[in-house]
Amino acid sequence: MATSTIILLSIAAVLIVIIVALLISSYTSQSDENRRRNNVIVREARRNRELIRSALLMLAIMVILPAYSIGDVKGEDDTFCSPVALRTNLLYDVALIPNLGVEVALGHQWTVGADYVGTWLSSDSRHRYWQCYGGYVSLRRYFGSQVQQRHFTGHHVGVYGLGLTYDVEFGGRGYQAARFGFGGGVEYGWSTRIGRRLNIDLSIGLGFQGGEYKEYVPQDGQYLWCATENLHWWGPTRAEVSLKWLLGANKTKKGGSR
Repeated sequence: MATSTIILLSIAAVLIVIIVALLISSYTSQSDENRRRNNVIVREARRNRELIRSALLMLAIMVILPAYSIGDVKGEDDTFCSPVALRTNLLYDVALIPNLGVEVALGHQWTVGADYVGTWLSSDSRHRYWQCYGGYVSLRRYFGSQVQQRHFTGHHVGVYGLGLTYDVEFGGRGYQAARFGFGGGVEYGWSTRIGRRLNIDLSIGLGFQGGEYKEYVPQDGQYLWCATENLHWWGPTRAEVSLKWLLGANKTKKGGSR
Protein backbone atom coordinates (compact mmCIF):
# COMPACT_ATOMS: atom_id res chain seq x y z
CA MET A 1 0.00 0.00 0.00
CA ALA A 2 1.36 3.45 -0.99
CA THR A 3 2.63 5.72 1.77
CA SER A 4 0.23 8.51 0.78
CA THR A 5 -2.73 6.10 1.04
CA ILE A 6 -1.63 5.00 4.51
CA ILE A 7 -1.36 8.65 5.59
CA LEU A 8 -4.85 9.44 4.25
CA LEU A 9 -6.41 6.42 5.94
CA SER A 10 -4.65 7.35 9.20
CA ILE A 11 -6.08 10.87 9.05
CA ALA A 12 -9.54 9.44 8.35
CA ALA A 13 -9.23 7.09 11.33
CA VAL A 14 -8.23 9.98 13.60
CA LEU A 15 -11.21 12.04 12.41
CA ILE A 16 -13.60 9.15 13.05
CA VAL A 17 -12.16 8.73 16.57
CA ILE A 18 -12.62 12.48 17.22
CA ILE A 19 -16.24 12.35 16.03
CA VAL A 20 -17.01 9.29 18.20
CA ALA A 21 -15.32 10.95 21.20
CA LEU A 22 -17.43 14.08 20.73
CA LEU A 23 -20.60 11.97 20.59
CA ILE A 24 -19.66 10.08 23.78
CA SER A 25 -18.80 13.34 25.55
CA SER A 26 -22.13 14.87 24.53
CA TYR A 27 -24.08 11.80 25.65
CA THR A 28 -22.45 11.48 29.09
CA SER A 29 -22.86 15.17 29.88
CA GLN A 30 -26.55 15.27 28.90
CA SER A 31 -27.79 13.76 32.20
CA ASP A 32 -25.93 16.41 34.22
CA GLU A 33 -27.62 19.17 32.25
CA ASN A 34 -31.06 17.69 32.84
CA ARG A 35 -30.50 17.61 36.62
CA ARG A 36 -29.51 21.28 36.67
CA ARG A 37 -31.75 22.55 33.88
CA ASN A 38 -32.78 25.73 35.70
CA ASN A 39 -29.22 26.92 36.41
CA VAL A 40 -28.17 29.68 34.01
CA ILE A 41 -24.50 29.02 34.75
CA VAL A 42 -24.86 25.51 33.36
CA ARG A 43 -26.36 26.94 30.16
CA GLU A 44 -23.41 29.29 29.73
CA ALA A 45 -20.88 26.52 30.37
CA ARG A 46 -22.62 24.27 27.86
CA ARG A 47 -22.60 27.02 25.26
CA ASN A 48 -18.88 27.63 25.74
CA ARG A 49 -18.08 23.93 25.33
CA GLU A 50 -20.13 23.74 22.14
CA LEU A 51 -18.42 26.83 20.75
CA ILE A 52 -15.02 25.29 21.46
CA ARG A 53 -16.02 22.05 19.72
CA SER A 54 -17.31 23.93 16.69
CA ALA A 55 -14.14 26.00 16.55
CA LEU A 56 -11.99 22.84 16.62
CA LEU A 57 -13.98 21.33 13.74
CA MET A 58 -13.64 24.50 11.68
CA LEU A 59 -9.91 24.63 12.47
CA ALA A 60 -9.53 21.06 11.18
CA ILE A 61 -11.16 22.10 7.90
CA MET A 62 -8.96 25.19 7.50
CA VAL A 63 -5.74 23.26 8.24
CA ILE A 64 -6.28 19.94 6.46
CA LEU A 65 -7.96 21.08 3.23
CA PRO A 66 -5.37 23.69 2.16
CA ALA A 67 -2.57 21.25 3.03
CA TYR A 68 -3.86 18.73 0.52
CA SER A 69 -4.37 21.30 -2.21
CA ILE A 70 -0.70 20.85 -3.11
CA GLY A 71 -1.75 17.51 -4.60
CA ASP A 72 -3.37 19.31 -7.57
CA VAL A 73 -1.17 18.89 -10.62
CA LYS A 74 -1.89 21.01 -13.64
CA GLY A 75 -2.68 18.97 -16.72
CA GLU A 76 -4.06 15.87 -15.03
CA ASP A 77 -7.31 14.49 -16.42
CA ASP A 78 -10.69 14.42 -14.71
CA THR A 79 -10.23 11.07 -12.95
CA PHE A 80 -9.58 11.27 -9.23
CA CYS A 81 -9.23 8.14 -7.09
CA SER A 82 -8.87 9.42 -3.54
CA PRO A 83 -9.84 7.02 -0.71
CA VAL A 84 -10.93 9.78 1.71
CA ALA A 85 -13.30 12.75 1.48
CA LEU A 86 -14.32 15.41 3.99
CA ARG A 87 -17.85 16.79 3.79
CA THR A 88 -20.13 19.38 5.30
CA ASN A 89 -23.92 19.44 4.96
CA LEU A 90 -24.87 22.89 3.69
CA LEU A 91 -28.42 22.53 5.05
CA TYR A 92 -27.05 22.38 8.59
CA ASP A 93 -24.64 25.22 7.85
CA VAL A 94 -27.51 27.46 6.69
CA ALA A 95 -29.34 26.59 9.93
CA LEU A 96 -26.26 27.75 11.92
CA ILE A 97 -25.32 24.21 12.94
CA PRO A 98 -21.62 23.58 12.18
CA ASN A 99 -20.93 20.06 11.02
CA LEU A 100 -18.08 17.96 9.68
CA GLY A 101 -18.02 14.47 8.22
CA VAL A 102 -15.52 12.01 6.79
CA GLU A 103 -16.21 9.33 4.17
CA VAL A 104 -13.76 6.50 3.48
CA ALA A 105 -13.80 4.34 0.34
CA LEU A 106 -13.73 0.55 0.71
CA GLY A 107 -12.75 -0.17 -2.86
CA HIS A 108 -14.54 1.77 -5.61
CA GLN A 109 -18.20 1.17 -4.75
CA TRP A 110 -18.52 0.83 -0.96
CA THR A 111 -17.90 3.60 1.58
CA VAL A 112 -18.34 4.19 5.31
CA GLY A 113 -18.90 7.60 6.83
CA ALA A 114 -19.35 9.46 10.11
CA ASP A 115 -20.65 13.00 10.73
CA TYR A 116 -20.77 15.26 13.78
CA VAL A 117 -23.15 18.22 14.17
CA GLY A 118 -23.19 20.67 17.06
CA THR A 119 -24.27 24.17 17.97
CA TRP A 120 -25.29 26.15 21.04
CA LEU A 121 -26.79 29.59 20.48
CA SER A 122 -28.70 31.31 23.25
CA SER A 123 -30.03 34.61 24.54
CA ASP A 124 -31.06 34.26 28.18
CA SER A 125 -32.66 37.71 28.32
CA ARG A 126 -35.04 36.89 25.45
CA HIS A 127 -35.37 33.16 26.18
CA ARG A 128 -34.08 32.05 22.81
CA TYR A 129 -32.18 28.79 22.55
CA TRP A 130 -30.99 26.91 19.48
CA GLN A 131 -29.18 23.70 20.41
CA CYS A 132 -28.57 20.57 18.42
CA TYR A 133 -25.72 18.11 18.63
CA GLY A 134 -25.13 14.49 17.75
CA GLY A 135 -24.11 12.60 14.66
CA TYR A 136 -24.64 10.04 11.93
CA VAL A 137 -22.87 6.90 10.74
CA SER A 138 -23.53 5.48 7.30
CA LEU A 139 -22.70 2.71 4.85
CA ARG A 140 -23.12 3.42 1.13
CA ARG A 141 -22.82 1.66 -2.21
CA TYR A 142 -22.21 3.69 -5.36
CA PHE A 143 -23.38 2.61 -8.82
CA GLY A 144 -22.46 3.38 -12.42
CA SER A 145 -19.31 3.91 -14.43
CA GLN A 146 -18.43 7.27 -12.87
CA VAL A 147 -17.35 5.77 -9.56
CA GLN A 148 -14.75 3.65 -11.36
CA GLN A 149 -12.97 6.83 -12.44
CA ARG A 150 -13.71 9.05 -9.46
CA HIS A 151 -14.52 7.91 -5.94
CA PHE A 152 -17.69 9.15 -4.18
CA THR A 153 -19.36 9.97 -7.53
CA GLY A 154 -22.65 8.79 -9.05
CA HIS A 155 -25.91 7.36 -7.70
CA HIS A 156 -25.76 5.67 -4.30
CA VAL A 157 -27.95 3.85 -1.79
CA GLY A 158 -27.20 3.12 1.81
CA VAL A 159 -28.21 2.68 5.43
CA TYR A 160 -27.52 5.02 8.34
CA GLY A 161 -27.90 5.41 12.07
CA LEU A 162 -28.29 8.63 14.03
CA GLY A 163 -28.12 9.97 17.55
CA LEU A 164 -29.29 13.53 18.23
CA THR A 165 -30.34 15.77 21.10
CA TYR A 166 -31.77 19.28 21.02
CA ASP A 167 -33.15 22.23 22.95
CA VAL A 168 -35.23 24.73 20.98
CA GLU A 169 -37.03 27.81 22.28
CA PHE A 170 -37.94 31.11 20.60
CA GLY A 171 -39.32 33.25 23.40
CA GLY A 172 -42.23 31.01 24.38
CA ARG A 173 -42.72 27.28 24.74
CA GLY A 174 -39.53 25.26 24.48
CA TYR A 175 -38.72 21.68 23.58
CA GLN A 176 -35.78 19.81 25.06
CA ALA A 177 -34.75 16.21 24.43
CA ALA A 178 -34.91 14.32 27.71
CA ARG A 179 -32.00 12.17 26.49
CA PHE A 180 -30.33 11.25 23.25
CA GLY A 181 -32.80 10.15 20.59
CA PHE A 182 -31.72 7.37 18.28
CA GLY A 183 -32.90 6.22 14.90
CA GLY A 184 -31.90 5.09 11.44
CA GLY A 185 -33.10 4.42 7.95
CA VAL A 186 -32.30 3.91 4.29
CA GLU A 187 -31.12 6.60 1.90
CA TYR A 188 -30.78 7.36 -1.78
CA GLY A 189 -28.59 10.05 -3.29
CA TRP A 190 -26.55 11.34 -6.19
CA SER A 191 -23.08 12.89 -6.12
CA THR A 192 -21.50 14.79 -9.00
CA ARG A 193 -18.30 16.68 -9.70
CA ILE A 194 -18.36 20.50 -9.47
CA GLY A 195 -14.59 20.99 -9.28
CA ARG A 196 -11.42 18.98 -9.62
CA ARG A 197 -11.51 18.09 -5.91
CA LEU A 198 -15.10 19.07 -5.11
CA ASN A 199 -18.35 17.13 -5.36
CA ILE A 200 -21.90 18.12 -4.45
CA ASP A 201 -23.94 15.31 -2.90
CA LEU A 202 -27.76 15.35 -2.79
CA SER A 203 -29.52 12.68 -0.75
CA ILE A 204 -32.65 11.93 1.27
CA GLY A 205 -33.14 9.36 4.01
CA LEU A 206 -36.35 7.71 5.23
CA GLY A 207 -36.62 5.87 8.51
CA PHE A 208 -37.46 6.09 12.20
CA GLN A 209 -36.44 8.43 15.02
CA GLY A 210 -37.50 7.96 18.63
CA GLY A 211 -36.90 9.40 22.07
CA GLU A 212 -38.40 11.50 24.85
CA TYR A 213 -38.66 15.27 24.91
CA LYS A 214 -39.83 17.80 27.51
CA GLU A 215 -42.06 20.80 26.93
CA TYR A 216 -41.33 23.83 29.11
CA VAL A 217 -42.14 27.53 29.39
CA PRO A 218 -40.08 30.37 30.94
CA GLN A 219 -41.69 31.83 34.07
CA ASP A 220 -40.27 34.24 36.66
CA GLY A 221 -36.70 33.59 35.62
CA GLN A 222 -37.15 29.82 35.84
CA TYR A 223 -38.21 27.12 33.40
CA LEU A 224 -41.52 25.44 34.19
CA TRP A 225 -41.84 21.86 33.02
CA CYS A 226 -45.17 21.22 31.30
CA ALA A 227 -45.09 17.67 29.96
CA THR A 228 -42.87 14.81 28.82
CA GLU A 229 -43.78 13.31 25.46
CA ASN A 230 -42.55 10.35 23.43
CA LEU A 231 -41.36 10.88 19.88
CA HIS A 232 -42.12 8.10 17.40
CA TRP A 233 -41.44 9.55 13.97
CA TRP A 234 -41.59 7.58 10.72
CA GLY A 235 -40.64 9.49 7.59
CA PRO A 236 -37.73 11.67 6.41
CA THR A 237 -34.99 11.64 9.05
CA ARG A 238 -32.08 12.87 6.95
CA ALA A 239 -31.63 15.41 4.17
CA GLU A 240 -28.28 16.26 2.66
CA VAL A 241 -26.86 18.86 0.31
CA SER A 242 -23.22 18.25 1.07
CA LEU A 243 -20.04 19.79 -0.24
CA LYS A 244 -17.47 17.02 -0.48
CA TRP A 245 -13.69 17.58 -0.67
CA LEU A 246 -11.58 14.74 -2.09
CA LEU A 247 -8.22 14.51 -0.32
CA GLY A 248 -4.84 13.40 -1.58
CA ALA A 249 -3.10 13.32 -4.95
CA ASN A 250 -4.53 11.70 -8.06
CA LYS A 251 -3.10 8.23 -8.72
CA THR A 252 -4.81 7.49 -12.04
CA LYS A 253 -4.28 8.86 -15.55
CA LYS A 254 -5.78 8.03 -18.93
CA GLY A 255 -4.51 4.77 -20.27
CA GLY A 256 -4.20 3.02 -16.88
CA SER A 257 -2.56 3.29 -13.52
CA ARG A 258 0.89 4.69 -12.98
